[in-house]
Amino acid sequence: MVQRPLGNHHDGPDTLLVTPETTHTEPVTAETARLASLVSSARYVLWDMDGPMCQLFAGYPAHDIAEQLVAMIDQLGMGALLTEQERSSNDPHEALRGVHARHRGSDLVLALEEWLTRREVEAVSKARPTPYADPLIRTWWALGVKFAITTNNAAVAAAAYVESRRLTDCFPIVYGRTPNLDLMKPNPYCLEEAIKAMGAVPAATLMIGDAATDLEAARQAGVEFLGYARNEAKEQILRKAGAEVVVRSLDQVLDVLHTRP
Repeated sequence: MVQRPLGNHHDGPDTLLVTPETTHTEPVTAETARLASLVSSARYVLWDMDGPMCQLFAGYPAHDIAEQLVAMIDQLGMGALLTEQERSSNDPHEALRGVHARHRGSDLVLALEEWLTRREVEAVSKARPTPYADPLIRTWWALGVKFAITTNNAAVAAAAYVESRRLTDCFPIVYGRTPNLDLMKPNPYCLEEAIKAMGAVPAATLMIGDAATDLEAARQAGVEFLGYARNEAKEQILRKAGAEVVVRSLDQVLDVLHTRP
C-alpha cells in the first residue's frame, strides 16, 4: 500500500524519523515518490476495465458465470477438455482459454466467446464503480491526458459501461477481447493497438491494471505500469509478479493530481 507523503511542519531540512513501529517508512515513501513520477509523466493512460474502473460482476457474480460456462461445455460433451483448475476457477476466462488451447479457432470456441460476451453486457447494469475511479478519470482527462481501455472483457461491454457512467467522451478508444483468444493479455496486442490509435509513444504511456497479465502485457508493450489492488491478496499477487507501484485506493492517484504544480 502507498501512503500519502508526510506533511512538512518544521522549518529545518526534511527529516525522516524511523522507529520500530515505522520500519517500512522509507520504502513506502520511495514508492509514493515513484507513484507521483508515474502519474506526472503519463500523457496517455491505458485502463483495464474490470478492477481499476469497476467490479463488472458485482451484481452478477463471475463464479456463477464460470459455473454456467463449464456446465455448457459439459452439456456439449466437451468437458474432458478442461483441467480441474479450469473447471473450478471463479474466472470464466479460465475455462474459455482452456477450450481455446485445445480446440483453437473452432466453432465451439466462437460460440462460448459469444455467450460470455452476452453475459458481460448483461452484467454492466449492475456493475459497481471502483471507489474514486469516476472523479479520477474526469480530473485526469480534464488535464489533457488521453485515455483508452485495454481489457480482456468484450469491447462492447466496456463501451456500454463507460456510456452508463457518462464517460464515453473520455474513452474514444476501446480494445477488448477478440475471437482470437491468443490476443488476450498477457499478449500486448490490445495495448499496442491502443497506443497506435492514440498516436501515443510507449515512453509517455501508463497502464493501470489489477492482474499479473496486465503487468506482463505492459512490459511487453514497453509502457509503465501502475497496479490497483482492492485487497491484500490481489496486492500480493501483483507484487510477486514484480509490480513496483501498487495502490489500494485510487484516491492516492487523485491526491497526486490535486497536489501537482
